[in-house]
Amino acid sequence: MPMPMPTRSIVILTGAGISAESGLPTFRGADGLWKGHRAEEVATPEAFARDPALVHEFYNTRRRLLLDPGIAPNAAHLAIARLQSEFPGEVQLFTQNVDDLHERAGSPDVRHMHGELLKSRCAACGAVAECRGDLGEESRCAACQAPGVMRPHIVWFGEVPFFLEEAVAMLRSADLFIAVGTSGRVYPAAGFVRVAKASGARAIEVNLEESATAALFDECRIGTASDQVPVLVEALLAEAAAAAFGD
Repeated sequence: MPMPMPTRSIVILTGAGISAESGLPTFRGADGLWKGHRAEEVATPEAFARDPALVHEFYNTRRRLLLDPGIAPNAAHLAIARLQSEFPGEVQLFTQNVDDLHERAGSPDVRHMHGELLKSRCAACGAVAECRGDLGEESRCAACQAPGVMRPHIVWFGEVPFFLEEAVAMLRSADLFIAVGTSGRVYPAAGFVRVAKASGARAIEVNLEESATAALFDECRIGTASDQVPVLVEALLAEAAAAAFGD
């Protein structure tokens, strides 16, 4: 039997599950409501046009929580950063999360498909800026000075995720695709496993329970990301070291 080809290119997708272990609630929350509103009601361009104060309040609340001193990267974030640092091949990281926990853990070049909570964007000129305080209807763009045009740098329902073409291109050349803490219900990212498998990649899912696309993966590791991801990373680094020694 021929030996399996060594893994040289990895694409990782992370979702809300990995950040939930750091104390950040998932987007929809346990009961699907935020102050009586469904998340979809405060996460669309139409909602922002209809009631910008409400939408700003929603994201201001989330931003304050993210900046709470008690919120920190967990073992899964740290393990992924270690893999990116120590793996001899390519490790590309895409996330559906809008927090900065991957960056805090040391991951370089994190591609935030749904935007970043700690950034704002001007609806008039498109300028993106760091944002660590509250936004409001009176907020003014530092670039063009237009008033009342600042919005969270977030991809809302009905908008196209960032880095989508880049993700598909990298999945088509990857040897391994890993999804961590994703539901498998939010498209187009839920379709990444199909792209990877169609190109011959191995696919591993790490989740508290099987996702909606679990059957498409070669392996499902059930458990917390904090427990499972460090073990997986250790195995991948050992596999890479063995392959290098064999060469």
